[in-house]
Amino acid sequence: MLTNIRLALLVAAWPALAGDSLPVAAVAPHRVAVTFPVEAVVEAVQQATVAAQVAGRIVEVRVDAGQAVKKGELLMRLDAREAAEAARAAEALYVNAKLAYERAVSLRQQKFVSPAAIDKAKADFDAAAAQRSAAGANQSHATIVAPISGVVARRHAELGEMAAPGRPLLTIYEPGGLRVSAPVPQYRLAALRSVKAATVEFPELGRWVEGSSVQLLPTADASTHVSQVRVGLPPLAEVTPGLFARVHFVVGQAVKLTVPAGAVVRRGEVAAVYVQAADGRLSLRQLRLGETVGSGEIEVLAGLTTGEKVVLDPRRASIALRQNGQ
Repeated sequence: MLTNIRLALLVAAWPALAGDSLPVAAVAPHRVAVTFPVEAVVEAVQQATVAAQVAGRIVEVRVDAGQAVKKGELLMRLDAREAAEAARAAEALYVNAKLAYERAVSLRQQKFVSPAAIDKAKADFDAAAAQRSAAGANQSHATIVAPISGVVARRHAELGEMAAPGRPLLTIYEPGGLRVSAPVPQYRLAALRSVKAATVEFPELGRWVEGSSVQLLPTADASTHVSQVRVGLPPLAEVTPGLFARVHFVVGQAVKLTVPAGAVVRRGEVAAVYVQAADGRLSLRQLRLGETVGSGEIEVLAGLTTGEKVVLDPRRASIALRQNGQ
């Protein structure tokens, strides 16, 4: 199969006149950042998981994933009937305990009861007051509000389900503060301690951004022997927590011949670029590539020489070849 691919490249390499509007760039050795890549995941700097504090059926849901919310906004409502009944029972217990304590105080003034009886009545009264306060708080907990302003990342419960104390209901994150977290193996830590810059690649989005900060956490996982490195991100509308990313930590500089990643055509295991000659003719040139360097540049080990012009839009170059070959 590889032989067939190479044959196809040789056939496509016959020169064909190309349009003058094709974007090209002359390649030449230049100084680039030397990096080592680490796979990472996007996470929110500020995130809150809202959990139920009382048991009850979910009777109202006002938000869904992706929706923006403000701090204090109503998100969900639980069936508060059990909490209301508990609050009424606690109120009745409080009233009875209060009356009993007042009666004991009056009887003590008349020396009809002992100091121990006063102490017990006071303890019962304090316990009833605490229970009353807790029951009132539980009743208010049936209304779920946003603890922070942000975007709903995930809804963990649906309308009609039962909520229980501690069960997550919603996850909210603040979209203006995002970072990527990358696990770095132990043997890389010594070199990483001096790293001050990193570039973050989002392969699915075709984007590269400069990290705003690099922070090596001072702990390592005992089972995997890796440490987490956090790289700050600038505001990016299309980036959300959980997205896959690749961090390129800058460890030095070197002079290399490179081509933009978008100019490379890949057919199976073969990589090539469209090269424009001095007379405007195009050919498809097979390359031997090295590692990705800089912000989306790929090192060329063989196949190009200094000064040759590479077409930056391979799709348009392919169209031009077909049109001129007719």
